[in-house]
Parts: sequence; structure tokens; C-alpha cells
Amino acid sequence: MNKIKILYLGFFAALVMFSTSCQKDLEVGNPNSPTLSGNVTEENGLTKLAQGGIYLNGLSYGDGWLGDSYFSLPRGYHELMGDIIGGGEGSNNQITTIPSPESIKLSSTVTLTNPSPNPAIIRAYNSRAASAQGNNALLYEWMNMYAMQQACNNVIALADKVTYTGDKATKIATIKAWSYFWKGWAYAQIGTMYYAGLITDTAGKTSGNYVSHDAVIARSNYYYDLAVTTLGSASNTSDYTAVLGKLIPESSQVGNGQLMTKDMWVRNINTLKARNILLNKMSTFVNGVAGVAISKNAFSGVMTTADWNTVLTLTSNGVKSTDYVLTGRTSDLNNWFGVNGGTASALATNRASSGTFKISERFVQEFSEGDKRKESNFKTGFQFTHGLSFGTRWSLNPNWQSTDLPGGGTIAGVYSYGTKNVGKYELIIAASYEENAMMQAEANIQLGNIATGLGFIDAVRTYQGAGLAAASATTKADALSLLTKERRVALAFRGLSFYDARRWGWTYPVANGGGRYGATVFDVKEVVWTNATMNYNYMDYWDVPGDEFELNAPSGSSVAIKNPNF
Repeated sequence: MNKIKILYLGFFAALVMFSTSCQKDLEVGNPNSPTLSGNVTEENGLTKLAQGGIYLNGLSYGDGWLGDSYFSLPRGYHELMGDIIGGGEGSNNQITTIPSPESIKLSSTVTLTNPSPNPAIIRAYNSRAASAQGNNALLYEWMNMYAMQQACNNVIALADKVTYTGDKATKIATIKAWSYFWKGWAYAQIGTMYYAGLITDTAGKTSGNYVSHDAVIARSNYYYDLAVTTLGSASNTSDYTAVLGKLIPESSQVGNGQLMTKDMWVRNINTLKARNILLNKMSTFVNGVAGVAISKNAFSGVMTTADWNTVLTLTSNGVKSTDYVLTGRTSDLNNWFGVNGGTASALATNRASSGTFKISERFVQEFSEGDKRKESNFKTGFQFTHGLSFGTRWSLNPNWQSTDLPGGGTIAGVYSYGTKNVGKYELIIAASYEENAMMQAEANIQLGNIATGLGFIDAVRTYQGAGLAAASATTKADALSLLTKERRVALAFRGLSFYDARRWGWTYPVANGGGRYGATVFDVKEVVWTNATMNYNYMDYWDVPGDEFELNAPSGSSVAIKNPNF
């Protein structure tokens, strides 16, 4: 993987920029012969390496094309294809073309058709040459996650070799658990997004053996489990907390991002393991009907009763409403992502008539009447129309310039989807209470426990300050309709929207059994259609990026690296 090797060479420079104290704390060694073993010889240097490897190599490095972190462009693609947001007039990084559906049936007599749908765009620009021009959407997630993998591999290789003060065993266990956790998370991102991936678990070594996305997910679970086991050796609470405090950026250690206890960390991992199951098996719900068959999909199977029960088991010991999770916050100095462009949310926090991302009509239509989250965050008055499908009457917090209220003009006590006020927006990086509770809701509904499932939906709404009456449904179909709407509302901008639409069957062609029905569309003539059918036809699992396979040809034992269904 030559591309990953090149990425890693820039790591020490990035690390030095990340902390003004790095020059003092790291032992520089011979500047004419820099090596990891020669430059990182004690715990202070290793914790900086471990922090920078995640927040710079994994979540920031190379993400300067649109925004300035993993959470702006790679996560932005998830929200674009999940139809939470849309792109603007331009096609920078294909943000306008990637989420454009194949066709939209506005009425029985009016259908709009796109001559270059998602799979065609992906294939046309999947090359190193296109990447150099910022046109290959497939590159960024892959680049970030494998850079993170290599950084973690180096930390793991050094953990037993450096010098420590205090409880050495606890500190080693905490640093290794940190690296194992992020390896699990990075493999989960690859296995859930790409048709095939690579297992790279040795520092400085590469592989040409591409494996299936299911095998990558299995490796993710292996590292999540290893993180849990390793945490068991961190017996000294004060030293565990001291090390974790050095691994997480100080600016993020506020609100829900405060330092996790070991038990909280294990519950975070259980939520993410449940996610690995849920997002990588089909559980279709198309046009109000559950269990619809989708032809030509790359999933290995559908959710079974056993799968739903496993999700329930994991989430029953998953993130609680009082637990801390991994978050990001902007700060005035030395931050790893920017307040104006560091997240998809920030890029959408504008009037609809300006800004990079726009709020989708299909997202806003999910809110129930009287939901304070809608009232607090979304306003009309600055509409936008463009292209085949994308028009909107909605802006995300157009009063974001105000600093009078927390979140920038939003209603106190109500969840904020976006703000450009420094330190106010809480970026959810991995697991969260809302995601865990929504998985509990869905599993219960699928298993026939409708009232219990609706109770979890109510709990999430209360947690986010929605101000809604108790959810009500008598049939499984009605409960699933509520569930799909609430997942989209409660978990927007968390990188799950596309995966949900995919497993529910919405992103597949209508001809194959998929599609999104009953959609609201604001067209270029400024007409509002309220019962449109979205025929997205998005590639469900992306091909391996050309930046990888053009330099690192598949070995004879590799699986296919291109999705054969598109």
C-alpha cells in the first residue's frame, strides 16, 4: 500500500503542529536519521504519538479538499447519500453528482431523469489522476482509515518498549486498548463502506490480499474485543485516567466528551459492535412494507431473529444516557478541525441560498408536528434550487452568527444540529446514547415488542428536548415508520444516514425492489411535490479506490475489488 506509506511520512510534522509542547516532550534523537524507536522513548512522547495518530493522521490529514477533517468530506458523503443534505451549485469533490438520484417520479405524469447516476460517477472518477484533481470520492475515507491503522500499529509496536512512571502495566494497557479500539473503529468504517478491504496489522508492512467487507467487519470486532480484554489489565484507576486524559484532546474533554471510565468505554464498544451487525445486514422497509426483497445487493444476508437478539444483548449493556463518549469540539487554538468547515454540520450551517451543503427536504419532512428540534434548528426564508433533484426551502440555524444563546440562537435545552460558535457544537465521533437507544427500539419492534420499542423512541426524543407526546403505533409497520423517521432525525450528521437508507432498501433502484416513497421535493420551478418517489440507485458498497489498487495490485488470493452489481 504505497499510498499509505506516503501518508505516514508526514506524521511527525503533523504531530509537532498538534501540540506546542511536543518539541519539549518528545526526544528528538538524530534529526538526520528519524525513526519511531529513536524518537519516542518515554510515555509522554508515546501518548502524543497515540493522540496525533488518531486525530491528525486518522481524522484530519489529507482532508483539505473540502472542509478540513474526516467529518467534513468523508462523513459528508454519508449524509449526502443519506439525503440529509445536498450539495451546492458546483461539483467540488463530486458533492453535487454523488447524491444525485437516477430519477425522481414527481407524479404519475412527471419524471425527472439523470443521465449520469451515482455508479457511473464513481467509476468514471475512480483513478489516481482524478484524485489529484479532487474528483475521486472513493479516496478520502480509505486514506483516513488506513493512515489511522498504520499509526495505531506503530503505537502498539512501541508500547512495551518505552519508559513509564507509575503503574506501567496500567499505562501500557490503556495505550494499547486505545490503539485496539481505533483499529476496530477504522476497520468498521472500511468494512461498512467498501466492497473489499485490506487487513494491515503490522507496523510498516502492507498487503495485496484484498478480503471481503464481511471479513473486514470481523476484524473490527476482533479489535473491539481485544480492547475490552486489554482494559481489564488497567487496574490503577488514577493512572488509567491520567493516560486517557493525554490521549483525548483537552478541548474535547467537556460535555458528553469527558473522560470515560473503563465501564463506560466497554459500553461504547458494545454499541459499536451492535452497529457492525445492524449496518451490514439488510432489514428492508420500503413503501411501508417490511422484508421486501432487493435484487442485486452486496449484503451477505438479512437480519435474523438471532441477529436482533444479539443487538439487544449488546445494547442492553451499551451507552447509557449518563455515559461519556468520544466527541470533538472546536477551540481557539491548536484544534484538529475547524469551526467553519471541520464537519458536514458546519458546512450546512448557513442560509440555504449560500454555503456548501444544504438541508434536504427529505430530512425536514421526517420531523413530527410540534417537534422543538425542527423549530429550534431549521428556518425557511432563504430557499435554493439547483439541478435534477436538489432544491430546499430550509436553512440550518440561519441565526448561527448570534452568540446570545447556547448553540447560537437555538432554544435552550433542545438539541443543536449545528453552530459556528467556537466550542459550542458537540461532534459525535463514534457511539452515542441516542444511537444505542434507537437500536434497542428497532430490535424490539422487529421482535414484536412494539410498546417497548416505542418507549426507547420516546426516551431519545426526551433526551434531545423534542417536546413531543408519547409515540403511538399499533402495528409493526406503523412502529417501523416512526422508527425510520426518528433515526434520521436523532442521528443526523453522525455518519449513519446512508447506511440506514441502504439497509432499509431505499438507495436501490425501484426496479430492484427499492426506492424512497412519499418524498417531498422542491423543484427548480419552486413547486413543492409531497408524494414523489426517489429512485436513487446508489452503489451500495463502494469499489476499492484506484489510488490503492493502481499501486497495490490484488494478489492471486484476493476477492473482487469492484462491486459486481453495478
